[in-house]
Amino acid sequence: MQVLSSLSALPESSSFDLVVVGAGGAGMAAALFAALEGQQVLLVERTGHVGGTTAWSGGTTWIPGTRHSASVNPTDTLVDAKRYLDNAVGTRSPAALRQTFLDFGAQAVEVLENRTEVHYRAYPKHPDYISDLGGSTLNGRALEPLPFDGRLLGALFPLVRPPIPEFTVLGGMMVDRTDINHLLGLGKSFRSFKHACKLLARHATDRLRHPRGTRLVMGNALVGRLLHSLSQHANVTLALQTSVQRIQRNANGIQSLTLVQDGQRRTVAVRKGLVLASGGFNRHPQLRQDLLPGISADWCPAAPGHTGEAHGLAQHAGAHYGPGGLSPAFWAPVSKRQRPDGNTAVFPHFMMDRAKPGILAVNQAGDRFVNESTSYHLFALALQQQPQMAAYLVCDANALRKYGIGMVRPGGKGLEPFLADGYLVQADTLEALAHKLALPAAHLQASVAQINDYAETGIDPDFQRGSTAYSQNMGDPCAGGKNPNLGPLREAPFYAVRLYPGDIGASTGFATDGDARVLGEDNTPIPGLYAVGNDMHSIMGGVYTAPDITLGPGVVFAYLAARHAAARTSA
Repeated sequence: MQVLSSLSALPESSSFDLVVVGAGGAGMAAALFAALEGQQVLLVERTGHVGGTTAWSGGTTWIPGTRHSASVNPTDTLVDAKRYLDNAVGTRSPAALRQTFLDFGAQAVEVLENRTEVHYRAYPKHPDYISDLGGSTLNGRALEPLPFDGRLLGALFPLVRPPIPEFTVLGGMMVDRTDINHLLGLGKSFRSFKHACKLLARHATDRLRHPRGTRLVMGNALVGRLLHSLSQHANVTLALQTSVQRIQRNANGIQSLTLVQDGQRRTVAVRKGLVLASGGFNRHPQLRQDLLPGISADWCPAAPGHTGEAHGLAQHAGAHYGPGGLSPAFWAPVSKRQRPDGNTAVFPHFMMDRAKPGILAVNQAGDRFVNESTSYHLFALALQQQPQMAAYLVCDANALRKYGIGMVRPGGKGLEPFLADGYLVQADTLEALAHKLALPAAHLQASVAQINDYAETGIDPDFQRGSTAYSQNMGDPCAGGKNPNLGPLREAPFYAVRLYPGDIGASTGFATDGDARVLGEDNTPIPGLYAVGNDMHSIMGGVYTAPDITLGPGVVFAYLAARHAAARTSA
């Protein structure tokens, strides 16, 4: 792989079989699949890092029917997966596209694992998010990338987008769910002690030579594996800090595109195809205003780079957005805090706190409004329906020590900076906490009293917290209660963190067919134009059905787009 130090290093008459715009997970996968087909590939990324939001994500790739699925859940079938998606999504997306995803998912994973450095495992228990629907399953469909040794990348290692600092420990050490459980159990079992010691020793060695840990997990591991695989192909060129200024289309389809970098321009010919994988519309000011009115861009926890600039160019070439969907974006509740360097940390509350015993969510009226153990997508959609879209996670001292809250780590230590800047609010009584949050004290006290009663019975008649397999997997079965998601709030002081609805990715994108070809206004394919990842209209119809259901379809349709483009006659 050639990494361009400057756009001037690209000859004026350059041409490529496939140009991929955007080096997130889906874009890197499209470039890799095309390289495997022997195509000359140009991968264009407008930032200085590869990985996009995938690098900040859990890296889970939801693809049913793979060999990994059979290893942990041999009774699961694609018929079951289809039934689940039909029940969850219904008519919000074309059933034919969902079927294509299911038909080719295992094949895409086989190609990656047999011919590249990308390798997965099935987590022992990782339920579909709407686990009470027919066809859902508790495990096997969600694939996680194996941890990756970033040292194998050599000089390319700094190109991998670093993880969100608040998701690391000890100055840049990445940890996944398995690591967290061992670190929390450090003093309780020899197995956890041994695991933790290995992590700490490796990180200490890393920090002698690198600015952060080189043991990559979750999304960073997937991005590292994709980059390592791409680096082995001489037919791949990577252009960083480069934007697309113009897309030229003729009667035969996409002809060329003009790139710009620091005032330099190059027009490159496109022989077979252009793949849009720029990350979605979310940071485009006008598109955001049109599709996500009232949602501040400051609440978006996704990586920078998806400015939506390529969308206007694609629309000029005839592309249009797909219709319908539960929501134009996928969501998570987030909290915000200013970092010492002046940047704002936006922290998604995926799984570590809100569904745990001793924690509840209340709105500006001091009332519960949501099942705290539901998916982050549904939680944030409910949050948007609250007055001023304002809500708080509230917990007692016991829950804070055991689980932490937001950016506050478990253990209950080091709270002073969070209290000083107002990220964490503390009070000795619920009445005093309500006063600090400007909530009606009687309502907050009643909400806590109610959840305390429900913890005794193990049943939440208002929101059914802890009533599904997905919810229970988010809880703490070791807490000793009748319901792993319910526990009382009794031990002072009490704490709260402000929540906002944050868009974690686009659901609305360009309408495509089963080969990821972008459709024109007449619903016929635009020759040579493809869209994958968040640039493609989601096959999930705005429904968050399972872990990271953007990345699974992103990989599968990247495979189909690259395969179709390779078979095209050059334009």
